[in-house]
Amino acid sequence: MKLLVLGGTVFLGRHIVTEALRLGHEVTIFNRGQSNPDLFSGEVEKILGDRETDLSRLKGLKFDACIDPSGFLPGPVGEAVKVLSDSLQTYVFISSISVYPKFTRDMDESGALSELAEDADPTIFRQQDYGALKVLCEAAAETNMPGRVLHVRSGLIVGPYDPTNRFTYWPVRVSQGGDLLVPSKPDLPVQFIDARDQAIWILHMLEKKQTGTYNVTSDWQEHTLSDLLESSARLTGADINPIWVDSDFLTEQKIAPWMGLPLWLPDRMINMSRVSVTKAVAAGLKFRALDATINDTLAWYRSIPEQDWPAGISREKEREVLENWRHRIS
Repeated sequence: MKLLVLGGTVFLGRHIVTEALRLGHEVTIFNRGQSNPDLFSGEVEKILGDRETDLSRLKGLKFDACIDPSGFLPGPVGEAVKVLSDSLQTYVFISSISVYPKFTRDMDESGALSELAEDADPTIFRQQDYGALKVLCEAAAETNMPGRVLHVRSGLIVGPYDPTNRFTYWPVRVSQGGDLLVPSKPDLPVQFIDARDQAIWILHMLEKKQTGTYNVTSDWQEHTLSDLLESSARLTGADINPIWVDSDFLTEQKIAPWMGLPLWLPDRMINMSRVSVTKAVAAGLKFRALDATINDTLAWYRSIPEQDWPAGISREKEREVLENWRHRIS
């Protein structure tokens, strides 16, 4: 296949390009050249440009499919689809399970969708509007290429090159050993998708010429937070003492769910980690072993310079909260 990737050098986009090249597809990437500009040199065609101002550079080019992991606002997404609609068969839009405002256990793709707040501007990205904007992006893509869009409603994407630390935090922290602040309880369900598994499935769907809307994350009954900790400890040889702290106390200590302690959701939000992926699995979605994701993520983490991460808490904050917890229960 001849593929166009909008982005292609960061995290999921990078894995999609890598897998496409492995499978022998011809790849063009369109981006601003600001992130990993030397990546894939000599392997792909590179077109420099901003998707909000330079889409004209893509006019007249022919592709089998375009994969869009970098669309967050409906205007630019709709414009990209409009420009490319006569040039390709399928548009793949990377959406999010955040399109659902409320979650029920085993929620499938028929769930109600978020609506943009009256005071929100669809031309400006705000984190609180993320899900509703993704809904509008899906609609914009479908309007301009009806029946020819693959909507990938991703859960938490993890693995090597993850810039967020929302999964990496746990294997890294476990590898350091000792008393470990852990939220909620051992059977807390966790859902995530290795970016490489998602990339493989997307390309499989394109080869099969499949479109439609799919939740794409892991089977929520597959892993708990305790599984992640135990596997990380076994693989790293770390000696850990998990201390499970209840959600109300963590909130008192100003520890935020999801970004403060990754993968943690308070009880009222727990169904966000119980999303159904039955449809995607039936369409060929497969998951690599948890050990493989942990090992590969740690290997990547250890190969890069130290940096500040948007998710996770410091060891100092962890020790402070654990000390406060001991006083609380003593």
